[in-house]
Amino acid sequence: MPEWLVLTLAMLAACVVVVVITLVRHRTASDDEDPSETPDVIEYMTMWIGVVYAIVLGLAIAGVWEGRSAAQDHVQAEATALHEISERVRVYPADARDRIRDDIHTYVSHVVTTEWDTMAEQGEVTERGRELFERLRADVTDYRPKTDFEAQAYQPLLDQVTAASQARIARAEATGETMPGVVWFGLITGAVVTIGMIFALQIRRTTRELVLAGLFSALIAFLLFLIWDFDAPYSRGVTASADPFLNLFPGVKD
Repeated sequence: MPEWLVLTLAMLAACVVVVVITLVRHRTASDDEDPSETPDVIEYMTMWIGVVYAIVLGLAIAGVWEGRSAAQDHVQAEATALHEISERVRVYPADARDRIRDDIHTYVSHVVTTEWDTMAEQGEVTERGRELFERLRADVTDYRPKTDFEAQAYQPLLDQVTAASQARIARAEATGETMPGVVWFGLITGAVVTIGMIFALQIRRTTRELVLAGLFSALIAFLLFLIWDFDAPYSRGVTASADPFLNLFPGVKD
């Protein structure tokens, strides 16, 4: 059974249960029961709807912000690992050292220009970037150390290649949207219900109430936009940046 169908049935079941219980209680209530002695149900429901929705919004914002921070951490980890390879390879002979550094320069240049734009526009990394990284990996792993000093540097270099590969994979997995569609359904539906409860309280057309209702609605719209903006870490307003690459490899765009 599809998840959306399960969700729909669960919501309908909850509504039916509440309505049935209310009708049964109303029919079985004693004649001397005074509803005026109980709290205003509409105000009570409005308060709790607002509280629950505020919690949901807070969790959603925290989730997408954490995803955005993790995306930036992936970029930092990848750039740092590549920089370590570029520095540690200096113990190799000039031809091997220059070849590996050229591979790194070409790869980083592709990432901060072509691949970064592709991530923003299409939500995925490029095949060319993968090929350039595999060429770098092959040049590092295929080298045969000729001295004990080079042999001691070989394994740490492989570890850095692995770290860069893992960071690249994580970056590729974080390029798309992270918020599931069912969550967006809940956020939008909750916004409609929460704002709709304003009319259940019989809002009047006084300037003060209209201003407060407008500000309340605008705040919810802003928070929803904030969640949407953070949901794609590499392609929208407050995005993860390529600064770690640019800071560690200042000449890649030359």
